Amino acid sequence: EVGPTMVGDEHSDPGLMSFLGATKRNMLGNHFWEYYVNDAPRIVLDKLESCGYRVVSMTGVGQTLVWCLHKE
Repeated sequence: EVGPTMVGDEHSDPGLMSFLGATKRNMLGNHFWEYYVNDAPRIVLDKLESCGYRVVSMTGVGQTLVWCLHKE
């Protein structure tokens, strides 16, 4: 997969979003904000692993891939 990668919602940890280099945006028609980065998912997952997160599961929803992570 290639970027952009959605990495959080409006309630996400601002420090972690800053570490990932994420930008907060509101897409037309949505009633919520989201954080995204232009990096591919593998780069984002590598950064999160360096912070102590690990992938618990992954699934596909339509053309979207969703990863569930846990921090030890």
